[in-house]
Amino acid sequence: MSLKKRYDIGIVGGGIIGVATAYKLQLKYPHFRIILIEKEDQLAAHQTGNNSGVIHSGLYYKPGSSKAKNCVNGRRQLVDFAKKYNIKHDICGKVVAAVDTEELPRLERIFKNGMANNTEGIEKISANQLADIEPFVKSIGGIWVPCTGVIDFSDVTNMLAKLVLGRQPKSKLVFGEEVKAVNHGSNTSIVVTTKNKYQVNHIIFSGGLESDRLAKKDHVYLKERIVGFRGDYYKLSESAKTKVKHLIYPLPNPAFPFLGVHFTRMIHGDVECGPNAVLTFKREGYGKKDFNFKDTYDALTYSGTWNLLFNHGRFAINEYQRAFSKKRFLSTLQRLIPSLSLKDIEPGRSGVRAMLLKEDGTMEEDFKIIYHQKSIHVINAPSPAATACLAIADTIRDMATGYFNLG
Repeated sequence: MSLKKRYDIGIVGGGIIGVATAYKLQLKYPHFRIILIEKEDQLAAHQTGNNSGVIHSGLYYKPGSSKAKNCVNGRRQLVDFAKKYNIKHDICGKVVAAVDTEELPRLERIFKNGMANNTEGIEKISANQLADIEPFVKSIGGIWVPCTGVIDFSDVTNMLAKLVLGRQPKSKLVFGEEVKAVNHGSNTSIVVTTKNKYQVNHIIFSGGLESDRLAKKDHVYLKERIVGFRGDYYKLSESAKTKVKHLIYPLPNPAFPFLGVHFTRMIHGDVECGPNAVLTFKREGYGKKDFNFKDTYDALTYSGTWNLLFNHGRFAINEYQRAFSKKRFLSTLQRLIPSLSLKDIEPGRSGVRAMLLKEDGTMEEDFKIIYHQKSIHVINAPSPAATACLAIADTIRDMATGYFNLG
C-alpha cells in the first residue's frame, strides 16, 4: 500500500455536509488540494440521499440554537445556490395543522419560535384558511409557512462536488475506500483506507451514521454514541396524489423524540407520507429485516439505548406496530387526511437517521462539531442539516481557518 501524494485538507464522508465543506474551503482557498474520501461508490449514499428532500424553514428549533441560526441562513443560501446552478426545487410552502384543542398551546409556541427565528412570511391561519390551502385536511387551524420547499439533496451534493473539481483540478474525490486508521505526525497526518494511504495536513470528518466510530479511530473519546433509527415511508397512489397540494405537517408532541408523520410533495412528482421511527439493527440498513451484528451489539449494549426505550416505551411500541401494519400507519395519516383509504397508500422507501444519544437516553438536539489534534469532527448533524449544509460548512471552514491556522 503506497503513500499517495500530499493534500492540504482531507475530508472523510461524501454526504452533503462533507461535500459542502469541501466547496466552501475550495472557494476560500482555491490553491488548496482537497481530497474527499467516501466509502460508497457514490456521493450522498445514505442520509443525504434518503431523506424527505424538504427545505426546512426553521420553525421548530429553539431560538438562538445552532440549528435555528444555521437552518434559516442555510436555507437562504441553498435556495440561491439552486437558482444559480439550475437545480430543480420548489418553494411550495407547508401547513402545520392542529387537529384538536389540546394542540393549540403547542401551535402558539411553535409560531413564536418561528417569529423569533425570522422565518419569513409565517402566519397563523384558521381552519377555513387551512382548508383553502389543503382542502382534504381536517383541522381546527394551523400555521402557513410559505418559505418551506422541496429539493433533491443528491443533486445539490453532486453539483457542489463538480464545482470543487472545476475550481481546483488537483483536488480529488475517492470512492470505495473506507477509513481504517488515522496517524498524526508532527506536521502531517496519514489517513489509512482499505486501499491506500493519504498524506494530509489536516482532516475533517463528516461521517454521519459512522461519526462516532470515525472519532474513535482518531482517538477521540465520546460519552455519547450514534444509534440508528429507520424511518419507513409510504407514497400516495396516482389517484390520491390530488389530496396533497403542498407539504402537510402535524404539531409535534414534545413528549416524543420525533416529529411525526407528514405529507411531502416530492420534487420528482411522488407524494410521500411518513416516516415512522424504529430502532434499526443495521446502521446503514434500509430493509425492515436488515441486520448487522456489530451495529446491533453496539446499540443494545449502550445504556443510552435502553434509557431511551424505557423513557419512551409506549412510543417505541407504537412505532414498531406501525412499521409492520399498513392499517396502523394509515390510521396515523387519517388524523390529518381522514378520507385516505388503504388503497390510497403504497409501500415506499426507507431512510436511516443518525441519533447521537447521551447515556441518560436523551438525544443531542443540536449540531455538535469538535476539534482534536489535526482534525475536526462533525459528530452530530441531525435534520435540518441538509437544508443548513452551506451554513454549517461556513462554520467548519471558519473553524478550520482558525484551528488549523490556515491563514
